[in-house]
Amino acid sequence: MTLTFEVDPAVGPALRDGVLALWADVSNAGGAVGFVPPVTPDEIRPALLGHLVDMARGDTRLLVGRDGDGEVAATAFFTFNAHPLMRHWVWLYTVMVHPRHQGRGYGRDLMAAVERTARTAGGFEAVEAIRLTCRGGTGVDRFYAGSGYKEVGRVPGAIRVAPGDDRDDIVMLLPLT
Repeated sequence: MTLTFEVDPAVGPALRDGVLALWADVSNAGGAVGFVPPVTPDEIRPALLGHLVDMARGDTRLLVGRDGDGEVAATAFFTFNAHPLMRHWVWLYTVMVHPRHQGRGYGRDLMAAVERTARTAGGFEAVEAIRLTCRGGTGVDRFYAGSGYKEVGRVPGAIRVAPGDDRDDIVMLLPLT
């Protein structure tokens, strides 16, 4: 089974609830996607609503991966830069693969779809690079490096997971040119 990817899917209750469930499941499995377990979909809802508002304004685009049952199994949000000197690259946020699908290569499939989307989807014509940040101490930086991203910066202790547990904020870049 493989994932089927779609850019800019229609936003409705099924997509919203699917992304919320995915985000909660990834977070509660220890994924570094902005929350610390335990977390509920209701606690995540404001963050998703922020993404959806940005999508409605045209500042953010969503790449969603669905499994063979049509369920939301992976996501990546692209955010365009508003700064006129930085419009040649996009931010990548909330990159997730459902824990039940991990270990099957779907993360690599998602990152390949991210790169294809940035290179070929409408609205991305001037994009020369993809930039993301990730939480240190999780090993996810090695995963991104395996997808061609290079570490270009690090802010020591910028992410406080818990009292006494500060992690580096790692900045990574994938040139597309």
